Amino acid sequence: MAKDRLDSPLRARQRLVPKVAFNAEQFGRASESFARAMGTGQFLIWMTLIVVIWLTWNTLMPGPSQFDPRATNFTLLTLILSMQASYAAPLILLAQNRQDDRDRVQFEQDRQRAERNLADTEYLAREVVALRIGMEELATKDFVRDELRDLMAELLEELRGESTKPTKKAK
Repeated sequence: MAKDRLDSPLRARQRLVPKVAFNAEQFGRASESFARAMGTGQFLIWMTLIVVIWLTWNTLMPGPSQFDPRATNFTLLTLILSMQASYAAPLILLAQNRQDDRDRVQFEQDRQRAERNLADTEYLAREVVALRIGMEELATKDFVRDELRDLMAELLEELRGESTKPTKKAK
């Protein structure tokens, strides 16, 4: 009766095939290495060389020495190349997806850096404007010199005016 209830959990089933655990990052790096190696001229040259030797051996050698005879249309070679292609395509796609993820992260970091640079530039522009406004309010050397000359002239006039006035003597 208890197992018919909906609020009680089912018993864990035994797995016929054990669950395989793998490190996704390590697998991704391996797929990138594989894709990088397959995309080289050296890989293509070696692959071509192996296929040419394979075809030449199985065409020109006597029948008992052939391991993949021409009469069967090189079935083993076809199977091997098909297997290679069936593994290469998903591994290359995985490597491309990882590169896209890295590009996306890099783009986001670049965008954030550009926003910070823009904010810094705007701040510096405001500071330069504030300094220019502040500089307009400062007295220049020529202005101070002229003011001092005017004050000295006024003082001299006052002193001359006082020296020409008769002084009153106290009784």
